[in-house]
Amino acid sequence: MVHRYETMIAGRLLSIETGKLAGQANGAVQVRYGDTIILAAATAAREPRPDVDFFPLTVDYEERHYAAGKIPGGFFKREGRPSEQAILTCRLTDRPIRPLFPKGFRNDVQIIVDVLSADQENEPDLLSVIGASAALTISDIPFDGPVAASRVGRIGGQLILNPTATELAQSDLNLTVAGTEDAVVMVEAGAQELTEAEMLAAIRFGHDGLQEVVRLQKRMREAIGKPKFAYTPAKTNEDAVAAVRGDAAQRVEEIMRIVDKAPREDALRALKAELVAKYAGQYTDKDIAAGIEQVEKEVVRRNILEKGVRPDGRDLRTIRPISCEVGLLPRTHGSGLFTRGQTQVLSIVTLGSVGEEQVIDGLGTAETKRFIHHYNMPPFSVGEIRRLGTGRREIGHGALAERAVAAVIPPVDEFPYTIRIVSEVLSSNGSTSMGSVCGSILALMDAGVPIKAPVAGVAMGLMSDDTGRYAVLTDIQGAEDHLGDMDFKVAGTERGITALQMDIKIKGLNDSILEQALAQARDGRLFILGKMLATISESRPEMSRYAPRVLKTKINPEKIGAVIGPGGKVIRGLQSEYSVKIDVEEDGTVFVSGPDPEGAKAALAAVERLGKDVQVGQDYLGKVTRITNFGAFVEILPGKEGLVRLGDLAEYRVNSPEDVVSIGDEIMVRVIEIDFQGRINLSRRAVFEGTMTSVDSPPERRAPGERFERADRGGAMGERRPFDRPRPYGGSGDRGPSRPYGDRGPRPGGPSGPPRSPRPPRPGGFDR
Repeated sequence: MVHRYETMIAGRLLSIETGKLAGQANGAVQVRYGDTIILAAATAAREPRPDVDFFPLTVDYEERHYAAGKIPGGFFKREGRPSEQAILTCRLTDRPIRPLFPKGFRNDVQIIVDVLSADQENEPDLLSVIGASAALTISDIPFDGPVAASRVGRIGGQLILNPTATELAQSDLNLTVAGTEDAVVMVEAGAQELTEAEMLAAIRFGHDGLQEVVRLQKRMREAIGKPKFAYTPAKTNEDAVAAVRGDAAQRVEEIMRIVDKAPREDALRALKAELVAKYAGQYTDKDIAAGIEQVEKEVVRRNILEKGVRPDGRDLRTIRPISCEVGLLPRTHGSGLFTRGQTQVLSIVTLGSVGEEQVIDGLGTAETKRFIHHYNMPPFSVGEIRRLGTGRREIGHGALAERAVAAVIPPVDEFPYTIRIVSEVLSSNGSTSMGSVCGSILALMDAGVPIKAPVAGVAMGLMSDDTGRYAVLTDIQGAEDHLGDMDFKVAGTERGITALQMDIKIKGLNDSILEQALAQARDGRLFILGKMLATISESRPEMSRYAPRVLKTKINPEKIGAVIGPGGKVIRGLQSEYSVKIDVEEDGTVFVSGPDPEGAKAALAAVERLGKDVQVGQDYLGKVTRITNFGAFVEILPGKEGLVRLGDLAEYRVNSPEDVVSIGDEIMVRVIEIDFQGRINLSRRAVFEGTMTSVDSPPERRAPGERFERADRGGAMGERRPFDRPRPYGGSGDRGPSRPYGDRGPRPGGPSGPPRSPRPPRPGGFDR
């Protein structure tokens, strides 16, 4: 039986339907908002996965190009590996639902979200969170939801709930909030320097806005929800924990005071080996390891909540020692090394032409991206050995840092480059994503990119207990992240926040914790910015000599064809001749990039000439391309050539074009006429004599069938009169009557014999 539940959210109908599709899943729903539809199916194993000490939850978000009426790019025309956006949506869906499964639940759970229809205005990622929660809520899978998600935008200072893609393009805030009825569970945001108060107000606004969807899911659970199946929660061997606590609590406390990560982990491994040997046959290795971790957690939390002392001896607000360097790599366009405690990130900037921007093959309206940040975390950064590869974590951390820095990247009109940053994590002990933000800013300033303002990032942590006590920690290290309740990353400038991401392990945060975390994050961010600016205070005035120079011009869009040429011949020729790359936009904007500034300037000048109409009376430096017996053809612009007749090749009498010019010669010529067929007539003699009609008073273009001749000898150059007969003698010098093009015989009256009668003029003129 089909069940449908509806509610109005931000003036648009949101519906959740179940009972029609995917009937064999534990729970399945269709969620529709506008014309965007997703199918979310939740399935769980009946038995726990053996020998695991974590909850095995998998979230897969499948983008189908048919949803937006598209066919995938590439040869196979089939969706391949998930796009970056799909991976980010997987993480966005996973993070709010994971804390709401019961403690000790070890059964495999898989959530699959298929995008069936995408209207490109209502983003499917919000529906993915809602659909996953709704499918779990009505299923028999143990789940402490429901949870819902909303998006918050801000236009003109006004907060907007669930803005469309069009509205979001005008917004200075893109905030996603997920929460239960009582608390916020997940936050992710990109912003244009919003203050902490503005961000907190937006989070509250988003949490209020998702409540109706939470209530809708509760109605579904009451009406059609299945009873939750029984499971056996995984439990720690309390006897083993008690044994470890009795034998090693003091040693664990001493070990946790070791500041360096590697010696501390070595000491914990040695303690484990000692206890495993002592309790061999009584407790398993797994029991001992779990006991040590439990005691470790108790020691760290007690010291922080009761004494305000962290494992490395810092108080709650102190940031680890920071060092910054720039210009480490001689041939890269920019580089920055950021070290905070044992977290170290090397970021490298590469600048390219606008045409090198990333092409996006997804369901959204965005097709390209000119600012790209990639994050790599090799296994040596944590002292491990494993296969190299880019996983969901690398994609997520790279996207967070990209969002934080994107707010200060100059627009293409001011800085016409594609910008790629790669952050290499060389050592990891907490908050490498925020280290990537800081390293990226150092590298951008070293590269001479005119960023709007420097950005720094810091990760905040949380320790809490059942009595309501809590402590917010500034600049958490790895152990505090692992043993704590929150990882709240905040990045921004001196003026405000540019990015947020919050993950928690408890079931929600109240406003007071959020407010304190944001306030402490601001203090930490300003401290880190001070350290960075002490190393490099502003972007370098000059870019690296190895960076390409990109020049920009604007031509008439109707002239784009002239720049490109038939089959791309002209633009390829320019790129080859000047060793540059040329990108032409639909609006007539042209970008020329190349390693040699002079070559780029010359190519730009050539493009500008191509983008202009040939002007009668204008002088051009052209190249002789071919020679005939009646004159020479000269290319005055790429792809545009005109004819210099024999009598116009010099200020004296010329018997043969080869006496004056050769193919490949560069000569200065003047445009004396463009006929009704668009053919260009040139004169070299006019340049020598300084005559011919000027640009300010060009001659009239002759009408079809009308011909002109030069004045008699006594007249001034450039005077014209129509005639209906072959031209008489004209110009300077003792020349015979002009002949039609193609007459290869000797000139009348010439030394080679008696004059010939002139041929009648050929209709249509010469053959180009």
